Amino acid sequence: MDHSPPPTKVVVVHAPACHFCEEAHSVLADLAGEFPIEVRSVEATDPEGEALFRRWRAPMYPLVLVDGTFFSFGRLPRNKLRALLAARYPAEARS
Repeated sequence: MDHSPPPTKVVVVHAPACHFCEEAHSVLADLAGEFPIEVRSVEATDPEGEALFRRWRAPMYPLVLVDGTFFSFGRLPRNKLRALLAARYPAEARS
């Protein structure tokens, strides 16, 4: 029986030609090598992306949600996200 915690679900609402969005995807790809995360990208122009952007009133892209809750907008704070994931997934649970 597997008692490991479920993967953390990360949603990135991104816009075209957004360097912070590209950087966020790169950071998330790196963190996915360390932690069990599922990343889903949503275009800013999709109805879902528009709705999320309005709901969370983000002033810029990317909007990042972690398990359905606001995490950040603009430049993704890598260390803050790594700390959150490390608290959820102790090292022994990741090996």
